[in-house]
Amino acid sequence: MKFLQTALAKKRQAKGFTLIEMVIVVAIIAMLILLIAPNLIQQKDKAQSTSDRAFRTTLQTQIDLSDKKINSWEEAEKEKLLSSEQAKKAAAGYTISNGKVSEK
Repeated sequence: MKFLQTALAKKRQAKGFTLIEMVIVVAIIAMLILLIAPNLIQQKDKAQSTSDRAFRTTLQTQIDLSDKKINSWEEAEKEKLLSSEQAKKAAAGYTISNGKVSEK
């Protein structure tokens, strides 16, 4: 009978995690996040940079393909070289000078 009580008592104690085990798990997760986060930020910045270069190339290609001299993004939109969204984005970050697109 005593053996059965001891076995049941041990079984009840093994149901959950101890505080130390939980702290170790949280510490491991925190270290993994600290290792991964800088890489994710760097990849996001790299993707944004690549996207900006591609957009600038698109703008320059549209200006080069035009048979008229384009001096503003409004003219490019009127000539149907750019959509209204593209023209707004271009006006916010780029300028046209002598047929060349450059960043502000």
